[in-house]
Amino acid sequence: MPRGESFHRTVTRMASVSPGRAWLGFWLLTLIWGSSFLFIRIGVEELSTFQLVFIRTAIAAVGLNLVLVLRGQRLPTDHAGIRDVIFLGVVNTVLPFALTTWGEKSIESGLAALLQATSALFTLVVAHFTFADERITPRKVLGLLFGFAGVVVLASRSLGDDGPSADVGRLLGQVAIVGASFCYAVGGTYSRRAMQQHLSPFVVAAGTMTVAAVLTGLLMYLVPFAGGAPPTALTALRPAVLAAVITLGLLNTFVAYLIFYSVIETLGAARASMVTYAIPAVGLALGTAFLDEPFDQRLLAGAVMIVGSIGIVNLPRR
Repeated sequence: MPRGESFHRTVTRMASVSPGRAWLGFWLLTLIWGSSFLFIRIGVEELSTFQLVFIRTAIAAVGLNLVLVLRGQRLPTDHAGIRDVIFLGVVNTVLPFALTTWGEKSIESGLAALLQATSALFTLVVAHFTFADERITPRKVLGLLFGFAGVVVLASRSLGDDGPSADVGRLLGQVAIVGASFCYAVGGTYSRRAMQQHLSPFVVAAGTMTVAAVLTGLLMYLVPFAGGAPPTALTALRPAVLAAVITLGLLNTFVAYLIFYSVIETLGAARASMVTYAIPAVGLALGTAFLDEPFDQRLLAGAVMIVGSIGIVNLPRR
């Protein structure tokens, strides 16, 4: 048997797992993606927005393209495929990664994890205008109103005693995270259509990460000409920051994508998407435990409202 064919079969077997292992991967994915906000918060202490995103996406792009080769696939070369990969690379990776990273410069990691759960609500709205089988119902409208009321509750926490400038900074940080959630909703809906038509999930993942790495690499060096912060030498980083960024790219992006698609293949997309429920809890717990981030009644109320709203719009009605 040729070596390439052997590698292809090995990777294919890795992507197909038993239901028990798939559920184990589901909960492992919850912990991995929930910890992303902690690592981003650590990384932004010494790295610029685009440098952090570049390191993260470059590591993931190398790994995903290697897996793509082992699976006997390749990046698209046709006009439609290239267009879709570039669009998703910008809308579903560069913009949300950059907005989340920039937002965490001024808000807590736990709050960012919670706000990003609103992507499920935005997806509901975007899908309504995109797919005939995803129409908004009165129950979903109730969930949307309940969820965005939770966002208002969280935004009210920005009105503190640190002065107007600090309040504005925290509020803009929250707006950036919500903007990232909207990008994920648009990108996720678009990727669903692209995968239904002609692209496989691994091609989408590898292609978007490649596009993101190239674009953020360019922006990392162009932003200083507009007055932004220049790239920081990796040798100048504290070990904790360097370890956080490498983990973010290797584990939280590359490995997480592999786990996510294996879970989808075994449990289905609907069950795999329920990871959204647990990520905010993990992000809040890690931020409180490791970064001593504040946890108050309004944060708890906003968390219950947002996660509850996702349940209202997604859980089947009996």
